[in-house]
Amino acid sequence: MRMRTMHSLGYALTQFDCPITFVGPPQMTLTDEFKAELRQYNLNFTEAEHVAQVIHKADVILVEPVVQPDYTKARDERGAKVGLTPDNYKITRELLATKAKSDAILLHSLPRMDEIPTDVDITRWSRYWQEAFNGVVMRMALLALVLGAEE
Repeated sequence: MRMRTMHSLGYALTQFDCPITFVGPPQMTLTDEFKAELRQYNLNFTEAEHVAQVIHKADVILVEPVVQPDYTKARDERGAKVGLTPDNYKITRELLATKAKSDAILLHSLPRMDEIPTDVDITRWSRYWQEAFNGVVMRMALLALVLGAEE
């Protein structure tokens, strides 16, 4: 939750009347300074230590890795050095099926580590492939505007 994605999301959500719950390991919790800023902007937020405690309330589930990935090497090359996501932060198919809202959507900035197993890809909740595609289209449009190809 100390990643810029979470900060940007927190700031953006101050413009809307929606609750947000941040879930992460104790060493990655929101800093006191950031919490104070969010409170100053009247963001309705809470924190939790386990996904299973709060997933039933979520309309949108945005996942970011809690294990820092090393994208310079393939997973096979890293072998036993690969850190694994603790179970209480993983979004599994079973967790979604038993606790998540049936119409909740699951987002991830990609690439992922092991925080979302691949068997979740074909479930009704997964929207991260659409999210990735839409990100490409948005960047193409912005580049076209910046380079003067479109007005």
